Amino acid sequence: MARTTPHDPPQTDGRPRYWQVASLLLDELRDGTIPPGERLPGERHLARHFGVSRETVRQALEVLRRTGLVATDRRGSHATLDGRPVEEPVSLTFPVGARPADPCAVDRATVTWEAPSPEHAEALGLAPHRPTLVHRYQSATPDGRSLRTAVTSFSAVALAEVAELGRYRDRADGATPAQLRRAYDWMRKAGLTLHHRDAITQVGDAPSVRVTRRVHDQYARPLEITDLLVNAERDALVYEFTLPAAG
Repeated sequence: MARTTPHDPPQTDGRPRYWQVASLLLDELRDGTIPPGERLPGERHLARHFGVSRETVRQALEVLRRTGLVATDRRGSHATLDGRPVEEPVSLTFPVGARPADPCAVDRATVTWEAPSPEHAEALGLAPHRPTLVHRYQSATPDGRSLRTAVTSFSAVALAEVAELGRYRDRADGATPAQLRRAYDWMRKAGLTLHHRDAITQVGDAPSVRVTRRVHDQYARPLEITDLLVNAERDALVYEFTLPAAG
């Protein structure tokens, strides 16, 4: 069976079609349609977007690579223009509910390589009893009345795409301290756009609340799920968001 290849539209300004596509793509990079540092859509998507063949897209990307405006690694191509990193406007602390540096609080964080809870396994798309990286966080004030405990399970996608997380597998013994406060920064550096959903519920009649955070990337792949339990008798959860001005 003969294989057909889409034909590019005729040139309109004397330049090769791939130069035109490179210019259009550069405009989208500069105006923030594709944020700096974020992975570019695949060749097939770009070909449909610009109405050209995939070969023309490859040539256009090569033009941008030669000029240093696009970089390509094993995770794909991404823009290297100066600008705000992906998701910088939103402040995300890992794990959800982690306190700012407080000399009065006693914090402990460790990681283990174990099968997560059934609820976490289902949310991450893991087979039952399949182990993964599990992070445990505990913070308490000296009087013991302000206690926070959080359990986070990471998905296979997060461990495969984020090198800094993957390295913890060999030292996940449950005893070695493991502060992963930069986990979200590592994910963004790996080219992942982070979308999170936080659900807050009261725990029965107790003066406690439960916060469940689910994080997925731009491809709707789950990255992590965290369950935080807060003794809310004298405590408060503070969520801080910053929205950039229009234009």
